[in-house]
Amino acid sequence: MTIKRILVVDDSATERHILGEILTKQGFEVSFAESGEIGVAKAKQDKPDLVLMDVVMPGLNGFQATRAITKDPETAHIPILICTTKDQDTDKIWGMRQGAKDYIVKPVNVAELLSKIAALA
Repeated sequence: MTIKRILVVDDSATERHILGEILTKQGFEVSFAESGEIGVAKAKQDKPDLVLMDVVMPGLNGFQATRAITKDPETAHIPILICTTKDQDTDKIWGMRQGAKDYIVKPVNVAELLSKIAALA
């Protein structure tokens, strides 16, 4: 599978901007969602090739949104890479149990992010 279109789900405008810049410079088509609820809806509507999911968000958090996307037959095929400040092993294990394919901790190391995206392609 080729990854071209990436949905970034993060409530922080700064993080959306930073990730958008990194990904756009690498040639990805990037769309954004400011909340878990919007992220789930956009994943269903747009069918991106990958979702970069923050965890700490008001309303539907990233773990809940990941579970919603991976349990829905319409979106279950979309890989999710959790991208969060939560760096505990228990957080990573929980994220993977919700259906995420990989997990990266902010602040994002660009080489690590690109390597994880390539591994999911």
